[in-house]
This record gives sequence, structure tokens and C-alpha cells, in this order.
Amino acid sequence: MRIVVKGLAARHPSAPATGAGSTPALKPLTLSIAAGEQVAVVGPSGAGKTTLLHALACALKPAAGSFELDGVDPWTLPIAQLQKLRGRLLLAPQAPPLPPRQRVITAVLAARLPQQSLAASLRSLFYPTHIAEAEAALARFDLAEKLWDRVDRLSGGERQRVGLARALVSAASLWLVDEPLSSLDPSRAALAIESLTQSARERGVTLVTTLHQVDVATRFPRVLGMREGVLQFDLPSAEVTQQRLAALYAQYEHELHGPAAAVADAFTDGPRPAVMYCR
Repeated sequence: MRIVVKGLAARHPSAPATGAGSTPALKPLTLSIAAGEQVAVVGPSGAGKTTLLHALACALKPAAGSFELDGVDPWTLPIAQLQKLRGRLLLAPQAPPLPPRQRVITAVLAARLPQQSLAASLRSLFYPTHIAEAEAALARFDLAEKLWDRVDRLSGGERQRVGLARALVSAASLWLVDEPLSSLDPSRAALAIESLTQSARERGVTLVTTLHQVDVATRFPRVLGMREGVLQFDLPSAEVTQQRLAALYAQYEHELHGPAAAVADAFTDGPRPAVMYCR
């Protein structure tokens, strides 16, 4: 899915439209992302990264500007067509909203609901279909043995990986993934990001993900740097220098010099090319 953003600004749903506190969390931003491209978004807390993902997921109506998905402005569509378009998008939040008493297989297959009828959706709650597909998706994140477990029996990191496995069973052509490694140890993080990017590449899916681990982000072909709602740079990863990162994270050095190196070191040994499919 191709993304074209033109002066897009967005604010949190609870923020007032005028007066104090009305400044958009995402200030006017312009960029273009090709279909099938993989882009990492970095920046300190409060940079507007999550707001950008929610805006692209058609979960936040623009406060200014516009954007197009495959040449269509979502907010000009009738509600039925907008809902259909949303079915082609997958937003994976940092903490996936998984019902605690639900079984993992049901949680994963929920990603198929936009393509199912109401009757099929209700039937799948009691008699899950596509079991092999769900198990294969979980296996990519080393969770196949949890297929029939209840969600409330999982650790925080396991729940996060279940949320990522949803992407692999969905029919979405745009994956918007928010901080997919936040609850994972270095080895699990390496497996998760590699499974995510490889699966997106195999399917020709456009992937936009926010990351605090800058060493992992710079393995993507393209990196966006954001701060205080403003796009500070949009560069090939080879041009994202330590100096640029230091400026981006000025006064937030503790976020820049966190556990990212340990995550990056867990990847396969050898040269570290900029393009992830070379790993």
C-alpha cells in the first residue's frame, strides 16, 4: 500500500480543538512511502510517533492536511467504504488489547474478522477455523505451543508476540506497528523483528514501525526521526549518523543509550548491512 502524506497534523482525541493544550501532537508533516517499503520511526518520548501511526490507521481524523492510501483520501469516503479500507490496515499497539479469558488461537485469528461475515465471526469463537495458519504464525514468534492457552496465562512479552502474530494471519497490506520490542528480551526481540520484516517482505506489505532501539531501527532501509511532533529527518539508514541521533535525542540521552545495543547484538553475527533482508 502506498502512502502519501501532505501537511498532515493530528491531535490526541482528548485534546481540545482550541485554547491551551490544543497544539497537535503531530505537526504538519509531508512524506511519501512506497508500496512494500519498510520504514522505522525513531525519536524520544512524546515525539508524535504513535500519533502518526494512529493517523495513518484512520483512527485519528487529521486536524490539518490530508493523506492518501493507494491514491484514496480515506476521510472523503462514505463510512461503509472507510470501514472496508480499514480492513486492509493493521495497527499493532505496544500493548495489544487481548481479552484475558480468550484463548490465544482466538486472539490471533481475530485479525481475520474484517474479511469474515458476522456469522463466520461468531462461529469462530466456538469452533476456530484456520488453525494451522494461526499455529504457523505463532511459530514464527516461537509461540506455537501456546496455541490453546488462555491469554491471562501469558507473560507480557508473550502477549506482545501474540499481537505481532496477528499481522501474519491478516489480509492487511499496511502494517503499522508501535514499539514491537518493548517487552521482549534481546534474543526474543531479534526473532520478533526478523520474523516481522521477513513476513512483510514475503507478502509485499508496507511496514511502518516505531522503535526505541535505534540500533535496530538503523537496520531498516529508511529511518524517520521525529521530535516534539516534527519530522526532523527522513533518510536512508546509512545516513543516520550518531551526530544526528544525538541531536534528535538531546536531553533524552537515557532513551538513546538504553538496551538497544543488546538487542542489535542478538541478531545474526557478521556484517551489518543497512537493508534488513541482507541479514
